[in-house]
Amino acid sequence: MTASAKLLALDKPSQNENWTVVMPHRGKKRIRSLRHNTPEAEQQPWVPNELESDPEREAKLIQKMEFCIKKVESSRFYENFLEQVENPEILDSFHRVLGFEPKMPMVIYGIGSIESYENPRFQLSLAILMKRKFCWIGDIEVFDPILSATESRVLESLGCSVLSVNEQGRRRAAKSMVFYMPHCEAGLYNNLLQANWEMELLNHIVLFGNSFEMYEFFSEIKNSIVVESTKHVLAARKFADEYVIKTASDDFFAAFHDSSWHFFNPALDTELLLVKN
Repeated sequence: MTASAKLLALDKPSQNENWTVVMPHRGKKRIRSLRHNTPEAEQQPWVPNELESDPEREAKLIQKMEFCIKKVESSRFYENFLEQVENPEILDSFHRVLGFEPKMPMVIYGIGSIESYENPRFQLSLAILMKRKFCWIGDIEVFDPILSATESRVLESLGCSVLSVNEQGRRRAAKSMVFYMPHCEAGLYNNLLQANWEMELLNHIVLFGNSFEMYEFFSEIKNSIVVESTKHVLAARKFADEYVIKTASDDFFAAFHDSSWHFFNPALDTELLLVKN
């Protein structure tokens, strides 16, 4: 089923390294150095500009994150979110992607600065609460090129791993995976789909991110830039089930408006021939 989404303008993007970051998110740390199924030519080694973590800022940020996690967990928004995920139709979609795997790891791209802005903290809080609630959510990996050493240390303390390479959103889903990408730029979703433009790989993906229906709307008003940067997104609409996230509370509207779950189920390889990689 494809639900209707409110068509609201996204936050203005700002350019940062090789990503376009949608929202103005803004000691030493342990960062995972893993080489996943991303072509070597598209992996760029990354370290934060700030190499030393600040213990005082760490402590303050941990307090902020604990507050946000509690606020989300006790909210009507989270109650609605869980009801939606546990709806038989959506839960069946998760189980279809999970298959015989015991867990599906979560990859978070483009979370932004959790130290500088509340919306990224709310978005991260929801991901952490999902892992705590659902036994089938596995390890969480995070990447955003604007993360500081302090933020990376806090992410590690919350049970996440920070990647040491910029995959540019091109992780190949060799196994079932959740890609958690709230309010990322269109090109990042397109990179993910392009890298996984095969029946088997697409069937391994659960994507949380901007509504694809919204991109289709923008393409219909002949915005050539949107069309060029979202050709895989637009093509995937033909075989994607989209479930729009309910954002009844003003407290969480900015963090989650126009967000949806997306599940991909191309029936035939011929559906993928509509777009050339």
